[in-house]
Amino acid sequence: MSELRAGSTPLYQQLAARLRRQIAEGMYRPGDRVPSEAELCAQFGVSRITVRAALDQLVDAGLLWRQRGKGTFVTAPLVEHELIRLTDFVEDMAAAGLQPASRITHLGEEPASSEVARHLDLAPGTLVVRLDRLRLADASPIAFDVTYLPLRYGRLLQRSALESETIYHILETQYQIPVVSGTFVIEAGKATTELAKALQVEQGAPLLIIQRVSYTEGREPIYFQRRYYRADRVRYRVELDRSYPGQRSRLTEFVPVFDGG
Repeated sequence: MSELRAGSTPLYQQLAARLRRQIAEGMYRPGDRVPSEAELCAQFGVSRITVRAALDQLVDAGLLWRQRGKGTFVTAPLVEHELIRLTDFVEDMAAAGLQPASRITHLGEEPASSEVARHLDLAPGTLVVRLDRLRLADASPIAFDVTYLPLRYGRLLQRSALESETIYHILETQYQIPVVSGTFVIEAGKATTELAKALQVEQGAPLLIIQRVSYTEGREPIYFQRRYYRADRVRYRVELDRSYPGQRSRLTEFVPVFDGG
């Protein structure tokens, strides 16, 4: 038993520091489950309240993450990559040092809702292609995409190709249809029953929702997409230049920071 000693430093902070050091030294590696609260109580001779406070501190610091019914796990080191350019999922994951993969859960045609039609510059009810994909990073669910495309673009996409290629890459390399611009809206949301099951999180768990419209030349919409990121796997960091009177602040960096699962 490695008991902690009462002193000027609270016991939960001592325990958090001990666990932090063990993670840094590789005793617990990304993806490993740390001992349970009961096991830590026995190992360090402290109360469950102390253990829970120490784990909460490391979860808040981004070193650990919890999954109800399964335990507390070590996250991977944070990885950053550039997003001030317009990039696709494979480029994002590759730049972050993560292995990307996709699983198609739906591919078919359906009438466009008023919202989808508005983003794609179509009349409501116009047939569009809807593509749903579970996105994986190092074989672990990180996001779920729902994408709508006008038929002239959606019918160019084959299911087999979409398992390993992105829409950007297929359209640009096979059909010489470049994606030249896009608009993004970032908002918070909660996992529905279906999203929770796909992303392996609890129903109601926080999600980061990235809504984007991508355009080809002439500002013609290619697709409208909502990407539902697990909130425990990604966050964004923004860097701005200081503005002066009469000037607007200049965005110099806008990067997503990914956590390993």
